[in-house]
Amino acid sequence: MKRLVSIELQKIWKNKASRVLTLTYFVLLSFIALIASIKFDLGVFKFHLAEMGIFNFPFIWHFNTYVAAWLKFFLAIVIVSMMANEYSYGTLKQNLIDGLSKKEFILSKFLTVVLFALCSTVFVFIMSLILGLCFSSYNEFDVIFMDLDYLLAFFVKLTGFFSFCLFLGILVKRSAFALGFLLVWSVFEGIAKALLVFKLFPESTTGYTIMKFLPLEAMSNLIIEPFTRLSVIRSIGTQIGVENTKDYGVHYLSIFIVLVWTFLFVYFSYKLLKNRDL
Repeated sequence: MKRLVSIELQKIWKNKASRVLTLTYFVLLSFIALIASIKFDLGVFKFHLAEMGIFNFPFIWHFNTYVAAWLKFFLAIVIVSMMANEYSYGTLKQNLIDGLSKKEFILSKFLTVVLFALCSTVFVFIMSLILGLCFSSYNEFDVIFMDLDYLLAFFVKLTGFFSFCLFLGILVKRSAFALGFLLVWSVFEGIAKALLVFKLFPESTTGYTIMKFLPLEAMSNLIIEPFTRLSVIRSIGTQIGVENTKDYGVHYLSIFIVLVWTFLFVYFSYKLLKNRDL
């Protein structure tokens, strides 16, 4: 396994665009810390994000994983390009000639996907821990390590999404078309959700139940937006008569659904490669 990952990392590092995008991704992840410096002081109106409690334990695990997940598209480009380059530069055929089996080839790609997701999760964990220790009003040991299941959800979300990108890279062969297909699928799920929730099942939760089994929606459901959890937002909602009944927890059914999709993406990636005439 180490040999397979090493081969893939060398390919990524030797490609200038992939190298720049990967480094940019981790640099942008670290920029989450700059949110603490956002301040507005306009007379009686004072706005300081850090003082609103976004870096309080255990809320910080929810907030940072949600924000960091939006940056996954940088690595998505790397993964799609990683696969497209195999066809463009003929390295796929050369790897197979050199004795790498198609199963090992797919395994090397998937292990790289898992490594990216794991490094991202560890990075977010360390950064969140540092920010929390600096800004959190609650530093008790049990509070600090409460709600760490958001990190598990983050890891599963990235692994599932990157596996989807890997599948599209093999299916379409061209990075631009693969990313375009990803966008089209996202729009498709958006339209399907609107039809199911507002047109076909407006009086029940059936539409939402059906949607949670689609891949992108399932990944989205792993980490619900955290902003309406903030006390200041809740206070505003209470004042205008809006009751917040949203469930912010990490649900293991959602994790299971994404893991099933991850398996299917990797399996069909292998089947496509196995049956394709290279």
